[in-house]
Amino acid sequence: MIRLLRFCTLMQSSVPTLAARRAKLLIGGQWAEGAATFPVFDKFSGEQIGEADRASREQVDAAVQSAHRSFQTHALDPYERFRILAKAAELIEQKRSVLAKTIVDEAGFPWSDAENEVSRTVQTFLTSAEEGKRLSGEMIPIEASPGNAHRMAFTIRVPRGVVCGITSFNSPLNMVAHKVAPALASGNTVVVKPPQATPFSAALLMEILLEAGLPAGHANLVQGPGSEIGRWLVANPEIRFFTFTGSTSVGKSLRDAVGLRPIALELGSISATIVCADADLDRAVPRCINSGFRRAGQACTSIQRLYVQEQVYDSFLEKLVAATRKLGVGDPHDPKTVVGPMISEDDARRAEAWIQEAVAKGARVVQGGGRRGAVLEPTILTGVSPDARVICEEIFAPVLAVMPFASLDPVIEQINALPFGLATGIFTQDVNRAMHAARRLNVAIVHINESSSSRVDLMPFGGVKDSGMGREGPKYAMREMTEERLITLSLPQETK
Repeated sequence: MIRLLRFCTLMQSSVPTLAARRAKLLIGGQWAEGAATFPVFDKFSGEQIGEADRASREQVDAAVQSAHRSFQTHALDPYERFRILAKAAELIEQKRSVLAKTIVDEAGFPWSDAENEVSRTVQTFLTSAEEGKRLSGEMIPIEASPGNAHRMAFTIRVPRGVVCGITSFNSPLNMVAHKVAPALASGNTVVVKPPQATPFSAALLMEILLEAGLPAGHANLVQGPGSEIGRWLVANPEIRFFTFTGSTSVGKSLRDAVGLRPIALELGSISATIVCADADLDRAVPRCINSGFRRAGQACTSIQRLYVQEQVYDSFLEKLVAATRKLGVGDPHDPKTVVGPMISEDDARRAEAWIQEAVAKGARVVQGGGRRGAVLEPTILTGVSPDARVICEEIFAPVLAVMPFASLDPVIEQINALPFGLATGIFTQDVNRAMHAARRLNVAIVHINESSSSRVDLMPFGGVKDSGMGREGPKYAMREMTEERLITLSLPQETK
C-alpha cells in the first residue's frame, strides 16, 4: 500500500486511471475500461501493485479502426512527426523518475537497468524523429536503358497504414518505443499490445505521446492474453504491418497467420561469446558479466554459451567468478542490487530445474545455483554436457555455461549448428581472427571486443534462422514500415 501511495504522489499530474495504477485501454485518444481486469504484481515481493484492463474483441477491432481512420484523415507531414516525437523524448526525460520506478516495480529491473531503459527510450524517440526527416527514395537511371533517354524514374517511401506492435516483458518501455516511434516517424498509425506482466510502462508511454500532441487515434493500446488478443489482431485486415518480439514458437504462428502482409519478427536465441587467448581479460570479464546477468539474463542476446580459449581459461574463470560474487542480488528497489528477480517464480523454478539437470549430467556449479522466490542467483557452470538444456535451449535466465576450446573453427561450427542466429561476441586483439569469425559465423550480428548483448539503439538489430526476420533500429524499421513506390516521368523529346 505504501508503494502504491508513493506512485500516486509522483503521478499527480497524470490522468487518474494511470495514477491509480490501473492501465486502461487507449482507443481513439480516450482511456476506456475493458471487458474485465487482470492483476499486475511486483516481481520481487509478489504483492499486487495494480491492475490492467482486458480488451474485448469489439474493443480490439475499435482500436484498429481508430488507427485506420486516423491514418486516412489526420496525416502528419514529416516535420509535424519530428516535432511530436522530439517533444515526447523531452517528456520522457522529464518523467524519468516515474518511468524508472514503474519499470522496477512491474518488471523487477534493478534501478540501474531501469534508468538505462529510460535513457535508451529517449534516444529511440530522438533518433526516430531525426530519421523521419530523412526518409526518402532514390533515383533510378532508367534513361540508360535503350529507348528511354527521355524518361526519368525515382522511388518514394509511403507509409503502409496501421502498424501492430506486440512486445515482450524484458524491455517494457524501450521495446514499445522501437515499435511505436519508427511507425509514427514514417507516417503510420499504431496499435500496441504489451505483455500482461508489464502493462504500465506502455500505458505511460501512450499518455506521453498524447501530451506531446499526437492526434487522437494515431496510437492505440489494447491489453490481455497474447493468445487471444493476438488472434483478434491478426484477423483484422486493416492492419498492414506486424512487428513482434517474443518467443520463436509464437513468432512462427504469427508469420503463418498474417498471410501476405509483411511482418518483422525479433525472436529467441542461444547467444554465445568467444574469449580468445589474446583477449584483454580486464575488458572481457565485466562485459560478459553484464551480458549474462543484467536484467536477470532475460534478454535474447544474453550470453548462454561462453567459450574461453584453453590458455586463459583458468585465469578468466577465476576473474569471472570473483567479480560475479560481488554483485548485489535480490530486491530491485535496493540501489545496490545488480541482479533482481526473474519475471515470475515459475520461470525461476524452470531455470533452477535446468541447472539441476545439467549437474545430474556432470556439470559443476562454480557460482550461484540457488533460488529465493523469483530471484535466481547469477550462476556459472562448467563441464556442461553437450545435450544439456542450459546450452541447447534458450534459458532466459542469469546462467552462464563456460566452456574451454582449443581452436576457433570448431567453436564457429558449434554456434552455426544452433537453430538460432542473432548475435555473437568475440574478444581478440587479432583483426584477422576477428574478421575470419565475422565472415563465417551464421548470425546477424558480430561484436568484436564486445559481448553478444552489446546494442546501440540506432543500429540495425535482428536475427537469422529461428531468431527472426526483419530489422529494428529506427532507420531500418522505417524502411520495413513503408512501401517503395516507383514513379516514372516521360519528358517531351526536344525538336531540332
